[in-house]
Amino acid sequence: MKRIQLDKDIKPLTEFRSNVTAFLKKVKETRRPLVITQHGKSSAVILDVAEYEALIEKIELLEDIARAEKQIKEGSVYTHRKAKEKVLEKISR
Repeated sequence: MKRIQLDKDIKPLTEFRSNVTAFLKKVKETRRPLVITQHGKSSAVILDVAEYEALIEKIELLEDIARAEKQIKEGSVYTHRKAKEKVLEKISR
């Protein structure tokens, strides 16, 4: 995901309402998020669907890595030989 450009990607809700189609097109084309403000405070972030999906995939990968690191730290690991034996055991059933 491209980084937000503070001078271009923060819009008040009233301006967003008036130009929804144009802003959605801009988000899709630039692949940058759009921050919507309400009463001068950030209220929502609009993301392109592909960018959102990529973000979720990255989060899931990072969670998998953290889980694996925790398992390694706790000693819940198998050698390559032992893992291969377990897989072959399950396949041959």
